[in-house]
Amino acid sequence: MESAEIARRFLRFFEERGHTVVPSASLIAEDPTLLLVPAGMVPFKPYFLGQRTPPYKRAASVQKCVRTPDIDEVGKTTRHATFFQMLGNFSFGDYFKDDAIPFAWELLTRSEADGGFGFPEDRLWVTVYHDDDEAAELWNKKVGVPAERIQRRGMADNFWSMGVPGPCGPCTEIYYDRGPEYGREGGPIADENRYLEVWNNVFMQFERGAGGGKEDFPILGDLPAKSVDTGMGLERMAAILQGVDNIYEIDTTYKILDRAAELTKTRYGRDERADISLRVVADHVRTGTMLVADGVLPGNEGRGYVLRRILRRSIRNLRLLGSGEERYMHELTAVAVDVMGELYPELKADAPQIHGVIDAEEASFLGTLRTGTAIFDAAVEETKRKSATVLSGDQAFQLHDTYGFPIDLTLEMASEQGLKVDEEGFRRLMKEQRDRAKADAAAKKTGNADISVFGQILEKAGKVEFLGYDQVSAESEVVGLLVDGASVPAAGAGTTVEVVLGRTPFYAEGGGQLADQGVIRADGAEVEVVDVQSPVAGLVVHRGKVRGGEIRVGDQVQAEIDVERRRAISRSHTATHMVHRGFRNALGETAAQAGSENSPGRFRFDFTAAGAVPPSVLRDVEDEVNAILINDLQVNAFHTSQAEARAMGALALFGEKYGETVRIVEVGDYSRELCGGTHVASSGQLGLVKVLGESSIGAGVRRVEALVGLDAFRFLARESVLVAQLSEQLKARREELPERIEGIVTRLRTAEKDLERLRSAQVLAVAGELAAGARDVHGVSVVTHRAPDGTSADDLRKLALDVRGRFPADRAAVVVVAGVPGDRPVAVAAVNEAGRGRGLKAGALVGVAAKALGGGGGGKDDVAQGGGARPESIGDALGAVEQAIAQTLA
Repeated sequence: MESAEIARRFLRFFEERGHTVVPSASLIAEDPTLLLVPAGMVPFKPYFLGQRTPPYKRAASVQKCVRTPDIDEVGKTTRHATFFQMLGNFSFGDYFKDDAIPFAWELLTRSEADGGFGFPEDRLWVTVYHDDDEAAELWNKKVGVPAERIQRRGMADNFWSMGVPGPCGPCTEIYYDRGPEYGREGGPIADENRYLEVWNNVFMQFERGAGGGKEDFPILGDLPAKSVDTGMGLERMAAILQGVDNIYEIDTTYKILDRAAELTKTRYGRDERADISLRVVADHVRTGTMLVADGVLPGNEGRGYVLRRILRRSIRNLRLLGSGEERYMHELTAVAVDVMGELYPELKADAPQIHGVIDAEEASFLGTLRTGTAIFDAAVEETKRKSATVLSGDQAFQLHDTYGFPIDLTLEMASEQGLKVDEEGFRRLMKEQRDRAKADAAAKKTGNADISVFGQILEKAGKVEFLGYDQVSAESEVVGLLVDGASVPAAGAGTTVEVVLGRTPFYAEGGGQLADQGVIRADGAEVEVVDVQSPVAGLVVHRGKVRGGEIRVGDQVQAEIDVERRRAISRSHTATHMVHRGFRNALGETAAQAGSENSPGRFRFDFTAAGAVPPSVLRDVEDEVNAILINDLQVNAFHTSQAEARAMGALALFGEKYGETVRIVEVGDYSRELCGGTHVASSGQLGLVKVLGESSIGAGVRRVEALVGLDAFRFLARESVLVAQLSEQLKARREELPERIEGIVTRLRTAEKDLERLRSAQVLAVAGELAAGARDVHGVSVVTHRAPDGTSADDLRKLALDVRGRFPADRAAVVVVAGVPGDRPVAVAAVNEAGRGRGLKAGALVGVAAKALGGGGGGKDDVAQGGGARPESIGDALGAVEQAIAQTLA
């Protein structure tokens, strides 16, 4: 039975029993305490906590999930995976144990012909929480499971939570006995490899607090209502129903693994090391594909870091399998899109964008592997020079953070060099970085408030009505006030406050559009609004400071936005839509929007692209957009179904998730996009769009920045004045300026090279004189010399080597030259072979000089370079070197 059919049967069974089928939520978690969705119940968490009223009493879903705490175990075992799908049925204060338990048993044991999964009853075992007598009795008396196949387990095994504060409760699990060939008898408590968990019924009764591990947390109290959260791993079910040994051999994973084996000319099952790499590739390619499809882009923080690590582990393991410089991710991603596309049709529609992101990351990382290896070699050399055996955590973190070098590759290569890595230091630095990113993201949306506070306001006051499409001011009522994240009844002058209104004209930051600013006025009170956010769906929070009086919950207020700011932002937003369309026309449909920011008079637009966009394309897009502005096309917004929107060809933001009813914004027949932002009435109101340039902001993602309206006019006016000044200064017509300036720059560069050659020649001209004037110290020719200020470090080195080369091979000689190339002194020492035979070493001598100069340095025995911070000490440094030479020879 294929995975897609397993999912269809599950959903159909529960739909027939009054459950609303809910589509999978995005892997990007709405909960600010999570980076990615790790469990099937996460989208329903506010309902379990009573923060929101569920629109249905019963629900069923197939939820995409990603977990990465055990990522290092992926491939090493056949149990661990980063991406999985949870089939779940949920009750929100409706049914409880007495219905959930029979539902699970019926679906599992009903014959395949009747729509079930056909599990033999005598091969199913059950576990319950150690003191849950009610569940044990239901299994035994109501369902008929023999008492000897019902086992009790403790909190670590049969009590469930997400690992963070939230809903929790005891659970009962169903296990399938795969037979004696998989392990010993005795049920799940004896061997969980033979007895495979297939279903978990969680009875949500309590709310847990913060704490570590599976048992070390407090129970804060009862939930508002007893609910049910069940989970059945789709991949694990597929392994059983498809008659394979593990999740890597099911239909949606093995096809990727098999193609990877074919491409790298390996065979699964012959070599354990190759098998591990193939399993890593199969799991990670599927995970990466699903993350990119949900709008995650590779980066160095948060979920972007998770994706980057997953993709780069795939690429590295392909190299371990022998891929060399070949790029195989495109073909493997195509297989992932194909096998997962039956359950998630949007994958096939978004395939060009998914390929664009993953292909670019592969190209980038293959380059990183080349350059990063050189950086790694330098770090190893430094470590060994210090006679150390451990590569520092700082060095490993820099390799990862600056050069994108994965820690597992650093560990492996260090081991080959006989070194260890300070993993604890590396992990600490990584954790600090992630915590900062996570805290910043949470603070932006919630203002560091407990999200449950917002949920309580939403539950009490209902969804906030947004009036901003048609109104710039409105009468409203204060339905919530927060100070420092806590609800308060009133706030006085000077207080930083968060205000929730029943209805508002203020636009909350979202969809790339910056938030509105303005004022909220009550009787005798005024709040200056500087930011507006939507921390939970349906709620709008106005952040600002009380400038006078006292504002109270229940006050009738007048809310007014900054109209000029709104108009400027709206112009930017409409321009972004048009530039998006322009780039798609120029580069193809793979130029999918990957982010934007619409601010007053200025916008930036991020999109997927394999490489830099030529200047000619930028000019063409700019010309096309401005030609549309002249036509003054009407800008219309309307609501329709998501299916109708797609049929109309409306662009949806890549990775963005939409409800069944969507809002479309169209600029005449030129541009049509799904969008919730504010826009101008006609394209002519934009005035002018001026593209400033484009750049890379990450693998496979380019950023265009542009000005619109008066800001664009002002920019061009300044440019015109500048060109006029240059034309006057150079006595050339405007159209001649590029050629004239190019000629000047060419002549300047030639003159600089000639000057550098002359300076170098002057420095080296004294080489013969210095060699002739060498002093004899215990039979060794010694030259110490201060070069003129401004002599480059390279010329100092050349001079030292030139002087050294003028002595006969059998004459011991040492040369030390110092100077000040810029604002810091440099010393170079050179010792010939005969001099090294007398015990003189360039590295040691330059170290003496550098110490006197207040710095450090070193190098090989024949030539070395160092520096410091005290130019005035060059004489002392050369004197110290002479003394060191004399002592060594004496």
